[in-house]
Amino acid sequence: MPVLLGQGVLARTRYVELPEPPGARKGVAGHGPALRLLIIGDSSAAGVGVRTQDEALLGQLIDRLADQFTVEYDLVAETGARTGDVLRWLDDLPETHYDVAVTALGVNDVTKGVSLRKWLGQQRELFDCLMTKFGARRVVISGLPPVGQFPLLPQPLRWVLGRQASRFDRYLRQMAEAMPGCVAVQFSLDLDQSNMSEDGFHPGPTVYAVWADEVAQIILNDPDLLDAAPTTP
Repeated sequence: MPVLLGQGVLARTRYVELPEPPGARKGVAGHGPALRLLIIGDSSAAGVGVRTQDEALLGQLIDRLADQFTVEYDLVAETGARTGDVLRWLDDLPETHYDVAVTALGVNDVTKGVSLRKWLGQQRELFDCLMTKFGARRVVISGLPPVGQFPLLPQPLRWVLGRQASRFDRYLRQMAEAMPGCVAVQFSLDLDQSNMSEDGFHPGPTVYAVWADEVAQIILNDPDLLDAAPTTP
């Protein structure tokens, strides 16, 4: 434990804090039937690690959907957010209905010591709220990335946090499988310094592109979303 605590302090001293990229977080893009999209979560949802929102998950996902949908989008994300923080945000958001809500949460819960039981309860509350208050037809769960591959983290801290993140992700996927309307993204890309951002902790453009590909395929292959999408005037 003293070694892990010391490595945690060392990682923080080596960490290069990157800003959330500029760009519109609310708007309309594309053409075709309307698709109302919410992306909500932590710094990865906010796009930390790239220069603009066009290179982040939001911009790359809109780019993949805009040929088939008029995408009405909202991005609600903040660096350092945990699931409990997002639940408090939802209390203050207007009751706008979304067709798809994409979540990106969990890494900060792991690094800040939130228990698995508490986190799963918060995640279930989050999904319920997105489907009831916000009318989401589909909740796309991004799950946790392979934290054990983050270049910033030294060993054995990287191994310990990686094991915990994998455990959180495994239980999250099991819960999603049992909840109608929820689907988990299958993240299969290996991470290293070549495709991560300069801080060694956040995605680079390539990772965001792969992430956007996976989410777009879920949306584009969902007949319920395609059949229910209203036509824009």
